[in-house]
Amino acid sequence: MAEALDLHTVGDLLHHYPRRYAERGELTALSDLPLDEHVTVVAQVADARVHTFNGAKGRGQRLEVTITDGSGRIQLVFFGKGVHKPHKDLLPGTRAMFAGKVSLFNRKLQLAHPAYELLRGDADEAVDTWAGALIPIYPATTKLESWKIAKAVDAALPSAVEAVDPLPPALRDGRGLAELPDALQKIHRPRTKADIEDARQRLKWDEAFVLQVALARRRHADSQLPAVARKPAPDGLLTAFDAKLPFTLTDGQQRVSGEIFDDLATQHPMHRLLQGEVGSGKTMVALRAMLAVVDSGGQAAMLAPTEVLAQQHHRSVTEMMGELAEGGMLGGAEQGTKVVLLTGSMGAAARRQALLDLVTGEAGIVIGTHALIEDKVQFHDLGLVVVDEQHRFGVEQRDALRGKGKQPPHLLVMTATPIPRTVAMTVFGDLETSVLDQLPAGRSPIASHVVPAADKPHFLSRAWERVREEVEGGHQAYVVCARIGDDEDQKRKPSPEDEAEKRPPLAVLDVAAKLAAGPLAGLRVEVLHGRMHPDDKDDVMRRFAAGDVDVLVATTVIEVGVNVPNATAMVIMDADRFGVSQLHQLRGRVGRGAAAGLCLLVTEMPEATPARQRLAAVAATLDGFELSRIDLEQRREGDVLGQAQSGVRSSLRMLAVIDDEEVIAAAREEATAIVEADPELTAHPELRTALDALLDKEREEYLEKG
Repeated sequence: MAEALDLHTVGDLLHHYPRRYAERGELTALSDLPLDEHVTVVAQVADARVHTFNGAKGRGQRLEVTITDGSGRIQLVFFGKGVHKPHKDLLPGTRAMFAGKVSLFNRKLQLAHPAYELLRGDADEAVDTWAGALIPIYPATTKLESWKIAKAVDAALPSAVEAVDPLPPALRDGRGLAELPDALQKIHRPRTKADIEDARQRLKWDEAFVLQVALARRRHADSQLPAVARKPAPDGLLTAFDAKLPFTLTDGQQRVSGEIFDDLATQHPMHRLLQGEVGSGKTMVALRAMLAVVDSGGQAAMLAPTEVLAQQHHRSVTEMMGELAEGGMLGGAEQGTKVVLLTGSMGAAARRQALLDLVTGEAGIVIGTHALIEDKVQFHDLGLVVVDEQHRFGVEQRDALRGKGKQPPHLLVMTATPIPRTVAMTVFGDLETSVLDQLPAGRSPIASHVVPAADKPHFLSRAWERVREEVEGGHQAYVVCARIGDDEDQKRKPSPEDEAEKRPPLAVLDVAAKLAAGPLAGLRVEVLHGRMHPDDKDDVMRRFAAGDVDVLVATTVIEVGVNVPNATAMVIMDADRFGVSQLHQLRGRVGRGAAAGLCLLVTEMPEATPARQRLAAVAATLDGFELSRIDLEQRREGDVLGQAQSGVRSSLRMLAVIDDEEVIAAAREEATAIVEADPELTAHPELRTALDALLDKEREEYLEKG
């Protein structure tokens, strides 16, 4: 159990809840089995046949068993010596539980060599586990089937009476929640569906509440830290900047700026998450916050995840500021400041100058990659850190940058991946949230379509014609691929998806060569990917921005922040290999000017697959918040404490961040009240125990660094 499911203690096992319950009289829906996942189904054998075939090693036997559950059918396959026992066991009409990995063969779903446990309805069945009306089906693996886990749970369940209850009795009684031992009994061995519901309500509260207490304690600790209040000077840099803006800020931008300025004016560090759709003007809001801090005598640093993006931010900030970005230079405005760029690939002389400008305070604003975090970088008085695209940044990196202030600087985190309210409450529970939901005027709609290349090859030819039409109309296009296609790629082991699909995703270098020689012959086609030399990358981007390149074939390096208003079309190859929010981000690169955008999602996946449903959802809506809900529902939440990267198992087993909005919001209120009254939780020893279990050392540090 430790190896296969990371379960080490009786408590771990008791909190390994059934994924669902099969009823004796009911068969699970075979019609919606997910591809490439390990599943357990209860079904009836419809027919079984042995086929003899001539293989490389002489004659072989293959047993094909079709099982049905009324909603659909799926084939089981057994080979070689493994056919005898199942052939004897699985007679037509037999009912059993089957466990295995769903794969695709000849475009049909199948289970190869599944494990199975016969369900005999007779009274003298040895294992009375199956006698209950509701059969619990546990998240399982190839090495450990659901029914083995069930037997282990039977052995451990009597000790549930010793479970320590983290919920304060007043809260539990006030909300009419079951006691913990009772809830554990009901979730594993329910007699009725009402039992399951009771148990779920209670166990959800445990997860939501303990997590919210952890976050409330962080907010409480942060509110005790000192920070320098930063207020803009009455007629300073910010006033001058606002005066030269050629447009008025949207209501949303003004509202969010107000929230940020209020935070900056306090003696405690701001911790704010600014989320907004691609192109909602987050950079403008962040820039005004940086100018306010410079006005008050401090410095602001903006961290970008890639060099391409840091250069782009630097370019757009200096363009927006004009002579205000040339403080101390000839022709610069008197209340101006210097805006410097700091990246890893800069020449030594430019780098030395940038470092000097930071330490003397000449430069009020610095924009850079994680080169900003190196020990050599010293600030005169760091007052604000802006982190762009938070999910690309490790906690350690933000922490190191925050450590460069004489006192903790204010922190503004920006993300273009819309995050539903409850997820923000949970994942970024230590940050206050601001949302920009209007798009600035002048943004064009983007039409999106799925191109099923395998079912309808002529759709793909039409896609390339559309790209030509856009270029002939004076516009430009992107073609996005999941791989680069150079020698480095060859060294990579293929992913399980590649194995299942029998081909690796299309690669930039191959696609670019084919397009230039074929459907896009005569157009100026260039490539862009992460392993190019930074100067070459910058050169391609500049030429694309200047309109000297018609079609840019790229990896997802263009996903974030690349801004070329004349690019109107994007074709995403193997779109099913990308996540929903990534597709949405990529699509946000077109339609940034006056002309309408077009996004074509090319896939070879068959119509009924979840991958195709996901693409259809992306094509159907431009609302990022709606898509982020779909994305989360499909991916499940992963570990909300962000430890997914380090392989610590998910702390959320029962709570669905999307569906349990009320529970999370209520838990947050209860948690805040308890922590305000008793920050050290002296009166709640059981809650402390539960917190320690949730926040093992690693997570505690993760939350600390935030």
